[in-house]
Amino acid sequence: MTANITQLFGIELPIIQAPMAGVQGSALAAAVSNAGGLGSIPAAMLDADGLRREIEAFRAQCGRPFNVNFFCHTNPPADREREAAWLRTLAPFYDELGVAPAAAKTPARAPFDEAFAAVVEELRPAVVSFHFGLPEDALLDRVRNTGAKILSSATTIEEALWLEARGVDAVIAQGLEAGGHRGMFLTADLTTQLGIFALLPQMIDAVRVPVIAAGGIADARGVAAALRLGAAGVQIGTAYLLCTEATTSAVHRKALSGEGARHTAVTNIFTGRPARGIVNRFMRDLGPIRDDVPPFPHAATAFAPLRAAAEAAGSSDFSPLWAGQNASRCREISAAELTRELADQ
Repeated sequence: MTANITQLFGIELPIIQAPMAGVQGSALAAAVSNAGGLGSIPAAMLDADGLRREIEAFRAQCGRPFNVNFFCHTNPPADREREAAWLRTLAPFYDELGVAPAAAKTPARAPFDEAFAAVVEELRPAVVSFHFGLPEDALLDRVRNTGAKILSSATTIEEALWLEARGVDAVIAQGLEAGGHRGMFLTADLTTQLGIFALLPQMIDAVRVPVIAAGGIADARGVAAALRLGAAGVQIGTAYLLCTEATTSAVHRKALSGEGARHTAVTNIFTGRPARGIVNRFMRDLGPIRDDVPPFPHAATAFAPLRAAAEAAGSSDFSPLWAGQNASRCREISAAELTRELADQ
């Protein structure tokens, strides 16, 4: 059986709180780390100064190890023709809500770059994780030279082998049940994506580095099952969305607490990249997967006015309600209590 991540990261419990950009800050991460797990700070929607402030805020609350997570996508050039066509598709929704399309702007999700590398070198988090692969070798070497343990998500065996060949310390096996963006980076074919309990044993057999299970695990029974299959630990996100320290919006919290939370789907219409969320009107009316969506992360600009108008009226019809397949297991408790409960068995 693979070594436990408690030894690898210097933590007490084999629990990693998944980084969730837009619904958490340092407070959630600190609560998890203080409880003995590994809290995570998402950097995808921050700039370098914002990340520095979050790390400093974490350290004011907690002196234990933590993870900082970065996206590794490449921002494609804007395709004005495709974006204009997408706006025409959304025109009936703009008319219905009485809003105007948003002007094109810099994508809200930033990939790992020189500025982020400098913050890692300055503040030296114990763990640095990546989504959508890894940064270029020179940037990755800068992270490695700080002594940080390096993780990245893999959704297929091929991705896990690719990551292992580039020297990661552990691989996060992201099952199809997981909420939020799929970590796919070697393929865009959704038919290659497996559920965690099919993916996990295959990945453990394929690589020598520790494998961390992620996707649809929301209670101690799921944690215990993943560990019995040989996982070195478990990464959990959705279960933390209703915790008191999370910054999850009011409409998102309401959706997580309702019967609709049982129905999630993978969709690309919010950001241009496949991500799992609770099915809402936007996904039902347009269909969850489309070929005419602007590429990630440019697609997010178009629905922003719709989201703002709907949420102001208390509606989640146009909100990306990221959540995994076990969303209905969410409870309004503290992150510390949840972390201890997850490791109870």
